Amino acid sequence: MSDTPFGFSNPDDDPDRKKDGGSDGGAGGSGGGSPFGFGVPGSGGDNPFGAQGFDPSQLGQMLSQFGQMLSGMGSAMGTGESGPVNYDVATKLARQQIGSVTPVSAGTTDAVRDAARLAELWLDAATTLPAGATKAVAWTPVDWLDNTLDTWKRLADPIAEQVNGMMVQGLPEEAKTMVGPMMGMFAQMGGLAFGSQLGQALGQLSKEVLTSTDIGIPLGPEGTAALMPAAIESFGEGLEQPAQEVLVFLAARESAHQRLYSHVPWLRQRLLGAVEEYARGIKMDFSAIEDLAQGIDPAALTDPSKIQELLGQGAFEPQTTPEQKAALERLETMLALIEGWVEIVVSDALSDRLPGVSALSETLRRRRATGGPAEQTFASLVGLELRPRKLREAATLWRRLTTDAGADSRDNVWAHPDLLPDSADLDNPTAFVDRVIGGGTDAFDDPIAQLKATMEREKAEREKNSDDENPDESD
Repeated sequence: MSDTPFGFSNPDDDPDRKKDGGSDGGAGGSGGGSPFGFGVPGSGGDNPFGAQGFDPSQLGQMLSQFGQMLSGMGSAMGTGESGPVNYDVATKLARQQIGSVTPVSAGTTDAVRDAARLAELWLDAATTLPAGATKAVAWTPVDWLDNTLDTWKRLADPIAEQVNGMMVQGLPEEAKTMVGPMMGMFAQMGGLAFGSQLGQALGQLSKEVLTSTDIGIPLGPEGTAALMPAAIESFGEGLEQPAQEVLVFLAARESAHQRLYSHVPWLRQRLLGAVEEYARGIKMDFSAIEDLAQGIDPAALTDPSKIQELLGQGAFEPQTTPEQKAALERLETMLALIEGWVEIVVSDALSDRLPGVSALSETLRRRRATGGPAEQTFASLVGLELRPRKLREAATLWRRLTTDAGADSRDNVWAHPDLLPDSADLDNPTAFVDRVIGGGTDAFDDPIAQLKATMEREKAEREKNSDDENPDESD
């Protein structure tokens, strides 16, 4: 599978683009080819929409090739679903990659539930946030795929819609007018491409994640703590830690995530909103599509393996914009704060009970630092890499706040998004802790009540001033 399911890569790490001097992302780029990379026989690959003028006959040939390609892909996948992402294709490819799975045994399910109950009991003493999960379940990779697909749709659709829109925007106005109703062809092709890439990514990820919140974002249904026994067993191999302790440790992390997402109502939407904000800033570089599609043989597209090979080459290469960088920094900071809080709370809850908590926490940190499978796939999806430095500094900030101000003040920081530390605070946690302590921890108790009290005071002052100005009316 491609390391970049949707073609995202590190913007500072692309020597090929640097070597050829980059691209302005327009339809008539320096490559001199069609904006969608389909060569025209006898034209030497010249852009039919380029400086030489718009040639309707060349547009017709290009659309014919598009039609042949879509026909081949559709017959191979056996679906006609349209949309920014073809989820029929994504689901089929993911299930193919998962293969056959062994159902979770009753004994394993009971062990997961027991571990979750024990973890919840110990977490009660470490955080003021109450339990957020109403049930604990053991999932197979297929269960994970079925139960997280709705959230992946929220993550993938904004990005796919923006990229597909950029493809259409790359056409000159003359071409847009002539194509008319056939615009759906472009959207269908984009949906198939994204569906194929997403399916491969989710198929791999489903066998490697440990819990439903392993990448920091709540992928599963609300109120459900989900663990993946097969992946946890593989994770525990070679750690020299008792399997039951590993299970309780991961159950505690999952339960801590669920507490945060259940009792901080704005948090889930804030994270998904950051992804949508990132998507709105995408700018397209058509040279990657041109290079990919040059010389395509439509007959080969009846073979699903050829389609996967074709789409795995990174067809969609967005250009990083200042808006995207800002959105990714906010998302990265938010994820670091979530993971750092979970690490501190779980450590406080389990450290006196499970001797291996510190070693297990460090193992997970190193898993992140080396770009574990979950992080790699998420980075491919939204172009984000959660830097270990931010995670460590977030944990340091929460530890300092717990020690100096107490668990109540630490957890009350989640009462409103404006109270959270920002990226600069992660670099200087001492200053943030000093602000919390210096400003009084009561300021973090109920910001909504504070706002109401301020509004009532202002209203009372206005009424008093009005009475002073009109003393006769008040008698």
